[in-house]
Amino acid sequence: MAKYLLLKHYRGAPAPVNDVPMDQWEPEEVTAHVRYMRDFAARLQDTGEFVDEQALTPGGTFVRYDGEGRPPVTDGPFAETKDLIAGWIVVDVDSCDRAIELAGELSAAPGAGGKPIHEWLEVRPFYGGDCVVTD
Repeated sequence: MAKYLLLKHYRGAPAPVNDVPMDQWEPEEVTAHVRYMRDFAARLQDTGEFVDEQALTPGGTFVRYDGEGRPPVTDGPFAETKDLIAGWIVVDVDSCDRAIELAGELSAAPGAGGKPIHEWLEVRPFYGGDCVVTD
């Protein structure tokens, strides 16, 4: 078993087919999307492949070490990840192929109009793992 990060992007990846920003969806479309994500995670829990999932807000704080005492904190400029990372699911699966298969299923989450988003997800192995696509 190896762990993979299925990374959801706000932007930075190619545009999805159903490219309507979530803040423009109807409330029932948001509900359907969240339900799909929860059902997806529950199914992976049943198979033992689920590790973690998180959704991120667009806000954050930039911190660095600056010697002894309280580290300096600022509200920007932010690393590109503030606008990039929407959330993730971590899976523990038998192969890179299985991680890619799951990312494909996750990409079908419904969006505007109840149609699949067809969003691009980044599949990243945890350190020590490998994920090479030969197609």
